[in-house]
Amino acid sequence: MDESGGSGQPRSGTDEADEHRTGRPRPGDPATTTARPPSDQQPHDPGTPAAPEETTGPPHPEPTDDQGGEERTPAPPTGTSHHPAPAPADTPTDDHAAEQPHTTAQPHTTHRSEAHTPAPPGGKKSGKGPAPKRPKEPGGGILMGRPFGVPVYVAPSWFLVAALITWVFGGQLDRVLPELGMARYLVSLFFAVAFYASVLVHELAHTVAALRFKLPVRRIQLQFFGGVSEIEKESETPGREFVLAFVGPLLSLVLGGVFYLALQTVEPGTVPGVLLGGLMISNLIVAAFNLLPGLPLDGGRMLRAVVWKITGKPMSGTIAAAWVGRALAISVLIGLPLLTHSGGLGTDAQDIGGMDTVMDALLAAILAGIIWTGAGNSLRVARLREHLPELRARALTRRAVPVETHTPLSEALRRANEAGARALVVVDADGDPLSLVREAAIVGVPEHRRPWVAVSGLAQDLTDGMRVSAELAGEDLLEVLRATPATEYLVVEDSGEIYGVLSAADVEKAFVKAMARPS
Repeated sequence: MDESGGSGQPRSGTDEADEHRTGRPRPGDPATTTARPPSDQQPHDPGTPAAPEETTGPPHPEPTDDQGGEERTPAPPTGTSHHPAPAPADTPTDDHAAEQPHTTAQPHTTHRSEAHTPAPPGGKKSGKGPAPKRPKEPGGGILMGRPFGVPVYVAPSWFLVAALITWVFGGQLDRVLPELGMARYLVSLFFAVAFYASVLVHELAHTVAALRFKLPVRRIQLQFFGGVSEIEKESETPGREFVLAFVGPLLSLVLGGVFYLALQTVEPGTVPGVLLGGLMISNLIVAAFNLLPGLPLDGGRMLRAVVWKITGKPMSGTIAAAWVGRALAISVLIGLPLLTHSGGLGTDAQDIGGMDTVMDALLAAILAGIIWTGAGNSLRVARLREHLPELRARALTRRAVPVETHTPLSEALRRANEAGARALVVVDADGDPLSLVREAAIVGVPEHRRPWVAVSGLAQDLTDGMRVSAELAGEDLLEVLRATPATEYLVVEDSGEIYGVLSAADVEKAFVKAMARPS
């Protein structure tokens, strides 16, 4: 990673430690109890404090759907994705450090492995009291169970695709088994459920492999284009990356073989025979499609792992697999309608201009768009992960002055101006921090009223989640801030000494700057 650069780049930890190291704060002695800020931070004028900045996190590049609270990258069609994830979205996302969804899908869908982009602390918090806690469940539809401790959700969009499969498969049954009558739709519905059960097995393969490698899995979601396994961290080695990607298609191939063996035990032309044949073909299509060597499909993750192993650089693997994925998207857009028209897929040749041709072209456009978008998202997530270590609490912390509870705001701002500080920490008589004065609250007090307003009335009580270690950086820092949304955080040394105040707005600006910087 290129960590050199001009203004705005983090300084070395040694320099910062020398500048910030201070003793325990004592009321009334800001000069000896405050931490120095990064060199590019200027003190506020006590009379005109800086306006507060928005603290919502930057958008995530990874699947977005109704996934509880985090913004994620859009999920591809049938397939599996297994890279950290940024993460959802429930967005933020969202959404929620990074997550990498694994997507398994139905025939003609993509398998995708994308990461949720880690989101900086989101949401503004006003008033006193403990900060809200992160929800225990990510959400994203109807909870079906928790195999291996991972919640499985069925998104509302699944019911749409289930109805579509029931209708299409029911039409095929009418030609093969006309004696079924309207009961064919009941058989078709059973097929739709059984097929998505196969998709779930595919996703569980990714989930079990991730848990085996000690990678946390946020949830599994069954949706319109298949399934998504949201894995929250990146694989540590190319070998694990390859295994994590390969187990999904492997299980689909195994299921195809199981259905083939079962097919040999039943009479052809019967309901069991038609169902088993359809499930065998569907699983083979899912496996074959997801083995195509381009992101965001599982085959793209496998290609990424191979290039990573050869070059020693994860980013090189991502770039190669993403561009192959884009080429694959163009091939699907052009090739699928041509193959259908020429009868290359084993069907009768079609005349150009018919309704079937239009439907094939629409399907090809949807698949190509999802693959192209997923490949681009994979590149963005990889770039973000490359720059995440530059987000360090020690480098982003503002210098703060301690003030007692009943100190007038005007006096507190005067002390901050003299000390060149940009934040206020309310302490008790022993110098222990009690709360943080909110920048937004200061702006809301007219200058002529500041001598009569005590800082305690503008402060937010400190909770355990609002105390941040000065040593935190990257995904660990974002995860801590996201778990306790707030506008400011108290940064402390390992010894418990006050280091300064970290603004969520400063983290967001650094986050956006990291995303904009080229790899």
